[in-house]
Amino acid sequence: MTRPALVWFREDLRLSDNPALTAARDSGAPVLAFYVFDEQSDGVRPLGGASRWWLHQSLAALAASLEKAGGRLMILRGPARMVIERLRVKLDPASVYWNRRYDGPGMAIDSDVKADLKFLGITVESFNGALLYEPWMVKSRSGEPMKVFTPFWRAAQASGPPPAPLPPVDKLASAKASDADLGAVTLDDLDLLPTRPDWAGGLREAWTPGEAGAQARLDAFLRRELKGYGDGRNRPDRAATSRLSPYLRFGEISPRQIWAAAEAAVENGSSPAPAEDLAKFQSELGWREFSHHLLFRHPELARTNIQRKFDDFPWRPDPVLVRAWRRGMTGYPIVDAGMRQLWRTGWMHNRVRMITASFLIKHLLQDWREGEAWFWDTLVDADPANNAASWQWVAGSGADAAPYYRIFNPILQGEKFDPRGDYVRAFAPELARLPADVIHKPWTASPDVLARAGVRLGDTYPLPIVDHGEARALALAALSEISSSKG
Repeated sequence: MTRPALVWFREDLRLSDNPALTAARDSGAPVLAFYVFDEQSDGVRPLGGASRWWLHQSLAALAASLEKAGGRLMILRGPARMVIERLRVKLDPASVYWNRRYDGPGMAIDSDVKADLKFLGITVESFNGALLYEPWMVKSRSGEPMKVFTPFWRAAQASGPPPAPLPPVDKLASAKASDADLGAVTLDDLDLLPTRPDWAGGLREAWTPGEAGAQARLDAFLRRELKGYGDGRNRPDRAATSRLSPYLRFGEISPRQIWAAAEAAVENGSSPAPAEDLAKFQSELGWREFSHHLLFRHPELARTNIQRKFDDFPWRPDPVLVRAWRRGMTGYPIVDAGMRQLWRTGWMHNRVRMITASFLIKHLLQDWREGEAWFWDTLVDADPANNAASWQWVAGSGADAAPYYRIFNPILQGEKFDPRGDYVRAFAPELARLPADVIHKPWTASPDVLARAGVRLGDTYPLPIVDHGEARALALAALSEISSSKG
């Protein structure tokens, strides 16, 4: 019997531009594609609820695509090293292929598995299926890793354009294997979906997970939203962003595919966007790259300050304030709208992510890790690199971070980026009848205006849980404590 080629799917749940799957097919051996649901290996962070929901849909879509190509997806559960050893014993594979990952626990598992298999004479190959430029590719002139985004992105682009994406694998010779012998489970056995209660209705309305959904979203973005992206991306009241982040997080589309499609669309005129909008969009892909490079260099990114002086920051833990923030009941409409959008759809506009994060950290003096953990649980695009790096950026504790003393004023941010209040009306409907000039500061409205809008402050909508001016002063005083202690 021909020894099979194994393809280990992880965060690359697609058939197109998938180097590992392509290599397995090209090996000429029958292919067994498998996914290991591993929350037991050392250091592996369990997925949050929203990500679990997405993963269920994405695995179902991948299984259907593989079946259409003549293959199948085997789902396994347990510590990856033990699961793959079982596959090795039962199947005697000629080769094993996967696409690389860049988090500390994932790299440690991959290194151990690769050593185990190579010791036994099995061919093992890994590939870049997730990034435009891998972490060791972009360095300063002195050969050091880059710590500031702008020179990082300049150096990355100077190294040459990303490779062209690979065509889809549309035909596979499937290896024969027994589910029972290999300990395979069904997708439902993973228990990824919420049931009691089923809180995922808003996610189902907002998203179509899977590779086909990713391509449809990319096509729509290039046709309708890339033009004007440079300015429009800051407006939560408009559909002006790509909303590709969850598809990228689960690898239903690759950054190379997005890069190539965007450049082609602008070049051939199918997108009316000017070069400036394309460059801005590409720089947002660059920030994703930078975040993954940071994660590679700082495996504890979600737990440890990159700038260690913030280890001494005088946080004021307060579960009551955290709960108000999570529920979108802070009394600041742009903050509350964002937190409710997150809960309803599993996603939040990027500008509002910055506003809500700044509010938690600098208005409420809560540790940024509280916010990172909540976003990890509620975002469908909760990515170990982007999520942690962005929270550290806002906190001022990360690489190339916004300085801590940069404190977003939620009133001015709302008035600037949601000038008519349409975003607030969509996600905080109890304020929908307020006029635009007070919708971002309802406590300043006259009693008559509030009455006509049906708003009773402290009843139908909360009063601000902190005063902006007082909170800003406390935040700056807290910063001065660590500044003076390190001085």
